[in-house]
Amino acid sequence: MLKVNVIGIGPGNPDLLTGAARNAIGESTILAGDKRMVSQFGAGKRVYPTIKLAELAEVAASADPDKDILGILVSGDVGFFSLAKTIAGKLPNCDVRRYCGISSLVYFASRLQMSWDDAKIISMHGRQQNLVSAVLRHKKVFSLTGGDNSPQVLCKKLCEQDLNEVKVFVGSNLSYPEETIVSGTAAELAKENFPSLSVMMILNDKAGDFSKQYVHGLDDGLFLRGKAPMTKQEIRAVSISKLQPRPDDIIYDIGAGTGSCSVELALQAPFGKLYAFEMKEDALELLRLNKERFHCENMEIIAGEASEKIEETPIPDCVFIGGSSGNMKKMLDSLYSRNPECRVVINVIALETLCSVVEYYKEKPDYNLDVVNISSAYNKKLGRYNLMMAQNPIYIITAVKNN
Repeated sequence: MLKVNVIGIGPGNPDLLTGAARNAIGESTILAGDKRMVSQFGAGKRVYPTIKLAELAEVAASADPDKDILGILVSGDVGFFSLAKTIAGKLPNCDVRRYCGISSLVYFASRLQMSWDDAKIISMHGRQQNLVSAVLRHKKVFSLTGGDNSPQVLCKKLCEQDLNEVKVFVGSNLSYPEETIVSGTAAELAKENFPSLSVMMILNDKAGDFSKQYVHGLDDGLFLRGKAPMTKQEIRAVSISKLQPRPDDIIYDIGAGTGSCSVELALQAPFGKLYAFEMKEDALELLRLNKERFHCENMEIIAGEASEKIEETPIPDCVFIGGSSGNMKKMLDSLYSRNPECRVVINVIALETLCSVVEYYKEKPDYNLDVVNISSAYNKKLGRYNLMMAQNPIYIITAVKNN
């Protein structure tokens, strides 16, 4: 069996290698990794400048287990947004061992003379995480950057959400001679240019003030409203409790209307993504305005018939359906074809729609159906008296696949 060393080389400077990592490189007869990495450590070894899994598997398959040891170099630490996670379990007939390194977070925090144990850690390098939400909720946020999400672009996004004055530190080319560390407000650094592959530490002394209202079932008066229908506070509270979204879920809101449920679900999944499907023009404008009002950067509005757009959207973990435009069966079939395990909550007013949903699930014995009817009434002041004004009763239907 071929021995494979997956070696974290830290931020890049050879002086920052751990002793164990240095020894692992020394015993490796073959080295693979990014071109810049292997050029530093490849003297006297067979070198393959690649980080593609298929090519690494070919290198491992062609090696002689009796004579060779394959060393795969990865930046930073093997457990911190690392290629090591991709490699895990993907190299058959190999004895894979990991060697830790100094992560960019640890190195950057030390250069800033700052602790990092209280930092919220996210990555904006090839990932759909919500930086704005993290900064609103946490006093200290560390983020990797990359691709289209360069530091200046991310600072502009912070400014768009009225976070102009948060303190930002940007580190580029860490540990190399050309290393730079720049600090300023988000507004100041939004005007600068940085290498795309950098790191950021963001300090927000006012974090938490906005997030104190992040409970599901927000007051109706917080939302901008128009002629489009809006799911009321009490119904939202129960519906979201039934849906049970997780912080990193991919969520659909189908028939989003004004966006009250979309906003609530986006706030419940700050590190996931909410897709709000809506057809009507007046509702689409309200969706956009409420998205901006609540800083829901992780909310994407999709205009058009949901049953026709679902295939183009990432696979959902859970789905809230507030309206189906008469296409409920087609909608549910499309959802389950993409993820049979997705949790579904449907709000229904018309008895005909209720019957059609119940009939649909009769043909799906693998799913457990829960139906709750909620009737609510609101007080209205008439002279010296308060009279209760009844609202339409709502059926909240929850469908969960049996274990």
